[in-house]
Amino acid sequence: MIRSIRSTVAVLALPAAMLFALPVQAQQDFSNVEIIAHHVAGNMYYLQGAGGNIGLSIGEDGVVMVDDQFAPLTERIVAAIAELNDGDIRFVINTHVHGDHTGGNENLGRMGIDILARDEVRLRLAEQTSGLALPVLTFDGNITIHLNGEEVHVFAVPPAHTDGDSFIHFRGSDVIHAGDVFRTTSFPFIDLTNGGTLDGTVAALGMLVGRAGPDTLIVPGHGEVSSRADVMEFRDMIIETANAVESMIGQGMDYDEVAAADPTAAWNDRYGDPERFLSAVYSELGGQ
Repeated sequence: MIRSIRSTVAVLALPAAMLFALPVQAQQDFSNVEIIAHHVAGNMYYLQGAGGNIGLSIGEDGVVMVDDQFAPLTERIVAAIAELNDGDIRFVINTHVHGDHTGGNENLGRMGIDILARDEVRLRLAEQTSGLALPVLTFDGNITIHLNGEEVHVFAVPPAHTDGDSFIHFRGSDVIHAGDVFRTTSFPFIDLTNGGTLDGTVAALGMLVGRAGPDTLIVPGHGEVSSRADVMEFRDMIIETANAVESMIGQGMDYDEVAAADPTAAWNDRYGDPERFLSAVYSELGGQ
């Protein structure tokens, strides 16, 4: 039986140095990170801290958690959840493999919490770590969790940000956690090393638009709660950029020439440096 969150916090306060001394990039200082809770709708909240947004379904059955940020923040994250609900954390769902979304897995695994993810996420994580950090429940299509009076529908999308992305639709609250396939803070990150693709990103965003209704709220992997219209705008930006880059490649332009032409100029003020996105698009479209 998983301990209640409040009793877990009390226990963790004693051996924190042991439980949370997992490898972290030396240059990252988490000492001043504050975990801030935001209500979205119905049973749904999300936590901001350092790393990806953590989704939470809160209710009488306990807590369903989406992603878990970095290992040194686990104690603070658990404490923040305890302020919202003193029941059990029943499941943690990983939206994809990246460490700013899965870094707390081992700590939560030690608490006896089941971690759920796509098969691809477990395989990718197994290349980096082992044991309690790995999901114990995996799926290859979709799965539904019935807790807190609503269906939590977890479903796979085409290789997009990575090859193991999932969306999580909390149907009762009508909130979708989109992981890093959708973000409001930067251009898309198409992680080619971890199986991400341009075509899959566009297709996955199309699935998100199709699943969402006019009143559905969407929690991005990074950034602020958004609407279906926001996702459509983000998808259209990708398509317009890809079309422009494809035309430039057809004219024989190399990457430096494409970058100098600045096909993302209309969105740079909003999303920042486009280099990572632009280079992935160029590569995916066959640029040499």
